[in-house]
Amino acid sequence: MTQPTALSRKRGKNYAEKAQLVEKKSYPVSEAVELLTKVSTAKFDATAEVHIRIGADMTQADQLVRTTVSLPHGTGKKVRIAAFVPDEKIEEAKKAGAVLAGNADLVKEIEGGKIEFDIAVADPTLMKSLGKIAKTLGQKGLMPNPKAGTVTTNVTKTIGELQKGRIECKMDKQGIIHTVFGKISFGPKKLEENLTAILQAIKEAQPPGIKGVYILSVTIAPSMGPGIKVAF
Repeated sequence: MTQPTALSRKRGKNYAEKAQLVEKKSYPVSEAVELLTKVSTAKFDATAEVHIRIGADMTQADQLVRTTVSLPHGTGKKVRIAAFVPDEKIEEAKKAGAVLAGNADLVKEIEGGKIEFDIAVADPTLMKSLGKIAKTLGQKGLMPNPKAGTVTTNVTKTIGELQKGRIECKMDKQGIIHTVFGKISFGPKKLEENLTAILQAIKEAQPPGIKGVYILSVTIAPSMGPGIKVAF
């Protein structure tokens, strides 16, 4: 059995015990998610995270990975959605589930520092008016973007998809995609189906510019606990 590392010892006895459960260098998806449900050190229902390292040259625009995927079982987290829409679509957006919906008034709130949402969607006709808050939203990763599917003529449909578990996957500056694929309480089967959906979407999103090894590594982990490498 793997001996606790110096790092695991620093994190405490519970972490060290959980880390010892990770005996192999990598596991097939089904075994990895089964193990994932056993290694959380949190006293709450931890989030299941996945970290995917891409073999991309981050200086090349044609090697950037960005895609969306609808998780079969959602993320387990209720997302607060803000919708930038014309006046005639405000009620429609609210009925669809947006916690905030508006245009100039919503822009003014954000200018004043009030940002109480997790995702923003926008009708294309409103994008120009978001210019004055683009930097503010951009720094927080909240700026609506056509590539993320959050600039859309069908805001109602998009809000519904986001609530059901549609997520965006994109690389950070180190070429790693960090995202979530549910809660530990989902159990192995649902977690496996969600993770499989993400990996398939990432594979299908391979940019033509990446000629060598595309996915370098896949690691899953609970929000608190050791990581598990996935063989793919």
